[in-house]
Amino acid sequence: MIDRVLRLYPAGYRSAYGEEIADVHREMTSGLPRAARLRADADLAGHALRVRLRLDSASPGGRFFALVAPFALAVAAVGDGLVLTRWYAGLVRSPAPAWLQLTHTDALWGLHQLFAALVCVGAVVALSGRWVPGVAVAACGLLGEAVQGTLAPEVTDGSLLAPAMALLTLASVLACPVDRRPGRELSAVAGTVAAVGWFPVVALEAGAFGVTTDYGAWPVLVLAAAAATVALRRRSSGVRETGAAAVAALPLVTGASTWAPDDPWPFVGLLLVLPLAGALTAGVRAVRRRR
Repeated sequence: MIDRVLRLYPAGYRSAYGEEIADVHREMTSGLPRAARLRADADLAGHALRVRLRLDSASPGGRFFALVAPFALAVAAVGDGLVLTRWYAGLVRSPAPAWLQLTHTDALWGLHQLFAALVCVGAVVALSGRWVPGVAVAACGLLGEAVQGTLAPEVTDGSLLAPAMALLTLASVLACPVDRRPGRELSAVAGTVAAVGWFPVVALEAGAFGVTTDYGAWPVLVLAAAAATVALRRRSSGVRETGAAAVAALPLVTGASTWAPDDPWPFVGLLLVLPLAGALTAGVRAVRRRR
């Protein structure tokens, strides 16, 4: 089994470290039950694929997606939090009793709410410090949204854009290397992005907020501010942080294009938010270095 797993590594990596990896793996799995050995083999196969795809912790791609993953979860939580909030607001405002509305809810629409709830709960759990179980729950919700959006696109926006973005978010989160999972500080920043990006819509639905969020501008602005904050705290140029925020923001930006297809300016404006935030971050860093 170990020989077949080693073939997953690139040839150069395998020739340099293959024998050592095999010896360590055999020593670690010696005497373990079959189930434990299979888990160890799966972990090794996952590491081999990460090395082949250049998404291991030592590669630039792995470090990049370690930054993308918490922001992608936060954006997913914002999007699905809005789905749940608007559903609940409609439930409360309707003159019909809540129990009657729930019993007459369409099955596909009910599944959509369930998947949205899984994503939100998973994001909260992951960003609260329990990354693995949280990501597992959120992944179930994202995969369910992708499948449902493909088979029943009328539940979302009627196109394949929503399931594609769900799969992109899932891939971005799973691409985070095991030993580069977000720490407490980055998880706190991503959690703040989710909370602050979601709150104005709650106020809007309650009639206490006078600015529309239909185009998704507010969550993107919050994400841009968070990326700039992380870059300035790390004293970096902001290129990696802005790029990570741009990947995480794709579901919000592409979703904005479906709100007003005849008016491109909101979409163009959203495209400019993150580059402008990156340029501002680089400018602030240059001023600091001169001082």
